[in-house]
Amino acid sequence: MEAILSQFPNLTEIQVLQFQKLQELYEDWNSKINVISRKDIDELYTRHVLHSLGIAKIIEFRPGSKIMDVGTGGGFPGIPLAILHPEVDFYLIDVIAKKIKVVNEVATALGLKNVKAEQKRAELVKQEFDFIVSRAVTNMPDFVNWVEDKVAKKQHHELANGILYLKGGDLTEELAAFPKATEYNLSDFFTDEFFETKKVVHLPLKYKK
Repeated sequence: MEAILSQFPNLTEIQVLQFQKLQELYEDWNSKINVISRKDIDELYTRHVLHSLGIAKIIEFRPGSKIMDVGTGGGFPGIPLAILHPEVDFYLIDVIAKKIKVVNEVATALGLKNVKAEQKRAELVKQEFDFIVSRAVTNMPDFVNWVEDKVAKKQHHELANGILYLKGGDLTEELAAFPKATEYNLSDFFTDEFFETKKVVHLPLKYKK
């Protein structure tokens, strides 16, 4: 939690309380429905919360923006980003119903009015979003196929609408077909060794109708 406070010093009292509640909430729900690996639950704030907030080091979502989190699992990166951006709408989806149950329960317990979570495949989503975020649910070519027609035409940010993908390791081969992709090293922002190979990949996508 100290890392969250040091990296994001302008949090409101409500946001601080919401972030503080995450450990207890996820420990409780993880004991019923395993959404986070046992070894990771003790490192929740580094490996899940701060990792999710790596996206916020690349971009500050503007009020009224619409963000979709694909393959959200237990709510990452969507829940931490939703706490940080209370005036932004987040739509969290996963194909596994029990994970969406946890997301909805956590969002309710935190009082997050800007989160909607559903069990759904990305290909079946009809809405359009400023950005689609995710944590390495699949390789980039497949992910692009899932979401390339779900990007809004109107731009609200300096960073072009598209994908913001949390991924680790050498992505040279995976991103070879996407010359417009930009990699941001999270080690530039976070000192914990967990982030040594972790990145945010921004891939702009053109509006398709």
